[in-house]
Amino acid sequence: MDSNVIAGRTGAVKGSQYAGLVYMPCTEANGFFPELPKGKVDLIYLCSPNNPTGAVATREQLKLFVDYALKHKAVIIYDAAYASFIADPELPRTIFEVEGAKSCALEINSFSKEAGFTGVRLGWAVVPKDLVCEDGEPGKLNRLWLRRQTTMFNGASNIVQDGGVAILSERGQKECREIIAYYMNNARVIREGLESIGIKVFGGVNAPYLWMKTPNGLPSWDFFDKLLSEAHVVGTPGSGFGPAGEGYFRLSAFGHAEDIQRAVASIKSNLKI
Repeated sequence: MDSNVIAGRTGAVKGSQYAGLVYMPCTEANGFFPELPKGKVDLIYLCSPNNPTGAVATREQLKLFVDYALKHKAVIIYDAAYASFIADPELPRTIFEVEGAKSCALEINSFSKEAGFTGVRLGWAVVPKDLVCEDGEPGKLNRLWLRRQTTMFNGASNIVQDGGVAILSERGQKECREIIAYYMNNARVIREGLESIGIKVFGGVNAPYLWMKTPNGLPSWDFFDKLLSEAHVVGTPGSGFGPAGEGYFRLSAFGHAEDIQRAVASIKSNLKI
């Protein structure tokens, strides 16, 4: 959303939403996967595994959006940054597992999550030559993307590229799988700890984020204050992720196991529900 606001593609803000954007709420009622837009849109953003909810789209869900995009000549920007955390073989790791996606979708990814490259910044975009935008022939978006990249970016530094090559080596991939398993065990500890005291939690199974429902319907920022003052634990208020996040709270599995265990123990012992 903010990228489109900064680029000047939206209208004025009205309450918590900007004119010119079609919001697709991800709620408990729809399993944290959005419904199709009711009208025609040009550009669709999807993120799976989703940050902040931890939900992962199924092939059937992605097929709905691919079919919609093909029908309405829309382009899907698919964020797959957390794909390496998907353990369930039935869940797609890329939108290109869906028939027809190469004609309507581009996919972005990075080493930030898989290999802890968040501060180093090394990622990639898959822009198929089959991708078609409205009033454009196949290959046009690919050429535009290449022009943009070569005009605005000189490429990652040699040391960063060497790091990327190391990640893709057999040893690098083994170590990435180990660290992902480490974080997902953290997620399990958080999830089980919260559920043991009656808190409803989503995510944390095929994604490193846990999306918890604030107890007793507390607003997100009120729960932030409560969690900090009573348990000395910091998380992210759900309202910071958009209007549909109010009443929810995000916790992350990215951390040292000892710190995660201490935090969960503190929540179980000190949080007054």
